[in-house]
Amino acid sequence: MRHQVASAFEQAALAPDGTCLFYAPNFTTGAVLMMEFAKAAAPYFPEAEVIEYHHCNKKDAPSGTAVRTAEIIAEARAPRVSEAPGRETEIAGAEGARGALIDGVPVHSVRSMGFVASQEVIFGSLGQTLTICHDSWDRTSYMPGVLLGIRSVGNRDGLIVGLENFMN
Repeated sequence: MRHQVASAFEQAALAPDGTCLFYAPNFTTGAVLMMEFAKAAAPYFPEAEVIEYHHCNKKDAPSGTAVRTAEIIAEARAPRVSEAPGRETEIAGAEGARGALIDGVPVHSVRSMGFVASQEVIFGSLGQTLTICHDSWDRTSYMPGVLLGIRSVGNRDGLIVGLENFMN
């Protein structure tokens, strides 16, 4: 994700004045709201994990949405880091069972038939959990966000990262 944003910054520097470059990790309004809700919750929970589910033909893992969600959680609770047990708990032969660490947040990727795109953010604290979930069952779920982006970039300039910048 950071590489993609860095590349977008490079492109923005080359663009003529008045040009808007827009990049979004996800175009579903529900996923964007899920990330915003996670941002709001992160300072109040010492533990957080992201589990994302996609169709078996998805070529990247973790997804850009999962990476961005983990980054948002880490930013929202900085300088505090996760208190969840980590790789030290993995048994021999099962390395990676605790997921990939993105800015200290474990991220798990599932690829299987039956999914289009889903993501859960699970927060834990003493005596409670909070789960924020978003499911896309059909690719048409991306269209409202795509249209929002198309309709909004003409009024902006520079580099804009994230559909949430157009969701007032």
